[in-house]
Amino acid sequence: MMPKVMTLTDAAATRVASLVAQKPGVKALKIGVKKGGCAGMEYTMTWADEIGKFDEVIEEKGAVVLIDPAAIMYLLGTEMDFKVDKLSSQFVFNNPNQKSACGCGESVNIEPAVPEGFAPTDH
Repeated sequence: MMPKVMTLTDAAATRVASLVAQKPGVKALKIGVKKGGCAGMEYTMTWADEIGKFDEVIEEKGAVVLIDPAAIMYLLGTEMDFKVDKLSSQFVFNNPNQKSACGCGESVNIEPAVPEGFAPTDH
């Protein structure tokens, strides 16, 4: 069985659910990755007013999060958290596929997850 693409901490689920509730017509928060930043990849977050045919849907603790199909292999096993400190509040991704991150924490180097027993070929 494939591991869950992503899990949400209680804090992240509560925050996502409350943000979505404040946005009429929005059904979910959509997470993706894109090339960019000083470490190679950046997480993206957008509001989704519909669920795409190939989106991975994560419903946890009252929150609905969509994973962009192109990001699934980069996010396998990731835990999404919401941290609040004196100066800021932000979503944090605890990603086992992340190899490194830049100092600002906004750009990461992520390698695609390889499912157990799956041997990539060189052709």
